[in-house]
Amino acid sequence: MTRGQFRAIHGRREFLRNAGGGVGLAALAELLSADGLTAAGSGAPRGPHFAPRAKNVIFMFMEGGPSQYELFDPKPELERWDGRALPESITRDLTLAFIKPTAKVMASRYGFEPRGECRMELSELAPHLSSVADDICLVRSMHGDAFNHHPGQLLLFTGATIPGRPTLGSWLLYGLGSESQNLPGFVVLTSGKGTSGGTTNFSSGFMPSRFQGTLFRNQGDPILYLTNPPGVTTEIQRETIGFVNSMNRIRHAATGDEEIASRISAYELAFRMQTEAPDLVDLSGESPETIEMYGIESGNEHRRQYATNCLLARRLVERGVRTVLMMDASWDDHTYLNQKLPKRMEETDQPTAALIKDLKQRGLLDETLVVWGGEFGRTPMVEIRKPEEAATTGRDHQPTAYSMWMAGGGIRPGHVHGETDELCLNITRDPVHVHDLQATILHLMGFDHEKFTYRFMGRDFRLTDVSGTVQQGLLA
Repeated sequence: MTRGQFRAIHGRREFLRNAGGGVGLAALAELLSADGLTAAGSGAPRGPHFAPRAKNVIFMFMEGGPSQYELFDPKPELERWDGRALPESITRDLTLAFIKPTAKVMASRYGFEPRGECRMELSELAPHLSSVADDICLVRSMHGDAFNHHPGQLLLFTGATIPGRPTLGSWLLYGLGSESQNLPGFVVLTSGKGTSGGTTNFSSGFMPSRFQGTLFRNQGDPILYLTNPPGVTTEIQRETIGFVNSMNRIRHAATGDEEIASRISAYELAFRMQTEAPDLVDLSGESPETIEMYGIESGNEHRRQYATNCLLARRLVERGVRTVLMMDASWDDHTYLNQKLPKRMEETDQPTAALIKDLKQRGLLDETLVVWGGEFGRTPMVEIRKPEEAATTGRDHQPTAYSMWMAGGGIRPGHVHGETDELCLNITRDPVHVHDLQATILHLMGFDHEKFTYRFMGRDFRLTDVSGTVQQGLLA
């Protein structure tokens, strides 16, 4: 249909005759939306419960469960048990996904050294992260309730092991809105082969869909159909979206359907993104030193993809995006642990440290909370799926004691929080449950997690479900 045909069909008089009083409602909705007073405008920034320590969150999710034994929590005692099964008194209450409690122990091959002025012990597999040891808080006492991937990821991001609830980024967008007018408030970047949780890691659950994460692609336009097809000008696009949204506003005023409000927001944001998103992914304005620091020009596809996402994460928070979820898959090393883990660290270690350094030198680290980790850790016992091949050894899932780290945004730098026993099977000091982590993140963003709720089907839901304690030991 040509522009002339469109105008002939939808002339001003016909439009007024058919729409009637709805035009006034649409105009009022437009004015209120600009002030953030309608559902369509509810992405505007709102106030937290108290003064926040952080404005944005970058969650670097390492899907699959990185091994704390090889990276963050040195256990010399494994050497003594290497090649032997642990006694039943130790393994009796373990919940394991694939191996049996009688599986033999496997010692780590990698050395640890004190790093930075804080003397934090980190693995030789993380030389670049070691260079920012004084900026991170290493939590060695994480624990959760799920020992399989999808439930574990749901617990980490939604506070429950069943699907259907809003994720962390959705909660923050719902509570704070976005400071970016032309980009989504919750953006998802991916690298690797895909996560077990998939879209449920960034779903809005029972909240309106305008609070869900927006997935940016790795190639071409960040979002499909961002570029107009040939013959469709910006003016035509503006008129078309304006007409569609005027109809949607009339329908929303009549029904109050929240999904219509989400549709209005999506159309408006999509139009604004057509100018902002291409500039976002254009890295030509970055200095050669920055490109080199991140390692973006690597010949390794995964490293290049991951490094680009790290740099995009910085560019997103610079532009006011509230939450950036980076999902890197997969760290699920049931087999070939000593081949795959060093390779993955080689691909991700430099860009990860570069993000911390870049944020810090730009004055963004103090207001940006960075979280790095997976849905659980690994077992001290070996998993052997191909007994005929010695090199295939790996580790099983372990939710009872594992490591994550945080940086920036009010987090205590250069600090190791919590301890585990000699085999890292149990926590001996300062345990941090997944709900405690969520409560602490919300606290840093200015929310009392017990009062930060969303009413659905007669119940006030929380990200932290019915538990969770702010971990004061993690705070600066």
